[in-house]
Amino acid sequence: MEQKNDFGTGSVSENIIRMAVPMTVAQILNLLYNLVDRIYIGHIPGADSLALTGVGLTFPIVSMIVAFTGLFGMGGAPLCSIARGKKDFAQAQAVMQNAYAMLVITGVFITVIGYWIQRPLLYALGASDATYGYASGYLKIYLLGSLFVMIGLGLNPYINAQGFGRTGMVTVILGAVVNLILDPVFIFVFHLGVQGAALATVIAQFLSALWVLLFLTGKKPSLRLNAKPGIPNWKVVRQIMTLGVSSFIMNFTNSVVQVACNRQLQMYGGDLYVGIMTVLNSIREVLTMVVIGTASGAQPVISFNYGAGKKDRVKEGIRFMTKVSMAYTCIAWMVTLVFPKFFIQLFNSEPELLQAGVPAMHIYFFGFCFMALQFSGQTTFQALGQARYAITFSLFRKIVIVVPLTYLLPLLPGVGLYGVFLAEPISNLVGGCACFFTMLKVIWRGKLKE
Repeated sequence: MEQKNDFGTGSVSENIIRMAVPMTVAQILNLLYNLVDRIYIGHIPGADSLALTGVGLTFPIVSMIVAFTGLFGMGGAPLCSIARGKKDFAQAQAVMQNAYAMLVITGVFITVIGYWIQRPLLYALGASDATYGYASGYLKIYLLGSLFVMIGLGLNPYINAQGFGRTGMVTVILGAVVNLILDPVFIFVFHLGVQGAALATVIAQFLSALWVLLFLTGKKPSLRLNAKPGIPNWKVVRQIMTLGVSSFIMNFTNSVVQVACNRQLQMYGGDLYVGIMTVLNSIREVLTMVVIGTASGAQPVISFNYGAGKKDRVKEGIRFMTKVSMAYTCIAWMVTLVFPKFFIQLFNSEPELLQAGVPAMHIYFFGFCFMALQFSGQTTFQALGQARYAITFSLFRKIVIVVPLTYLLPLLPGVGLYGVFLAEPISNLVGGCACFFTMLKVIWRGKLKE
């Protein structure tokens, strides 16, 4: 089989940039799916902030769906890249094909289960009688696109793993542009409200999934996909899931954290503060896109060179990824301190939400730069197939630190509900440092020691 996009030659930093730039653009545009919905939803006439709060309650469910794409997508892509570095193309092909089969099976399963339990689930997530209608209206339509999300997001890493970063970017651009066009039409022209936002997203996701399938079954990639999923090889599936569990846990724990935050904020502050957390989560997602894109661009390069036995190039990739991520997050932190109102007003301009949201934002983004350490350490563990460490630190930051602090900090005198927002920066500092310095010991001074 012809080897295309050999990451074992040329400048490591240039290889990462070549992958990271289109993947960062793709990450930003992918985020537009939900952000554009939230911006328009926050300005639906007569809905006030209840519509935004209702849709925010669906975020844990959306995160869960994305978690499954990471289980088979980000779980298999590093294995695919390592196999390419070893020139074991049969194994690389098997990983991609089995991941596809599991993505299809899981997408169908999520849709069926989601419809079955959506009402009690939304109330368990913090819905009130005032917000349930908005949350349910959005979720029922969004669930119809679960299979498209699984295929589009889950298979796109296999395009990137083969070095086609620009093609992976087009996957997301296609969906994002469609979403941008259809959102205002469905919401304001046809007056479909939150259901219109969900419908626009589903159509966009369908087109993205179709593009991914057409490319991977075509002639351009070295590893070509069979459009028929087939019966999974459970031995290969176990290998994918062992590494993919860390990505799954990262997204799953995001859902757990969102549930904990929503319930606490509903208890201490009501719908207004649930809406504020929705806005802050949206801003955080925007600001982390460059870090995620850099890490995503570095992962196939690091994995390929590790498979090829080129330790110096692996170290160079880790160094470059960490420096870029730290520099960017420091700048992003300063921007949130100086221009908090600008970011909040993108989503909602109600004076009450703005007044309460500014101090919450200053707390939530304090020490934002330490988050880069978590991403750098986590990406390195995944890229080298170190599932145990990747899983451990996925759980540690969110479940061991954030969730307990979300319940405990509001009990402290003088802290109150702002303790919910304070849990995030504490977890960035403690979790990020623990992950990164463990990586230095285990990987840098261990597996990569000459």
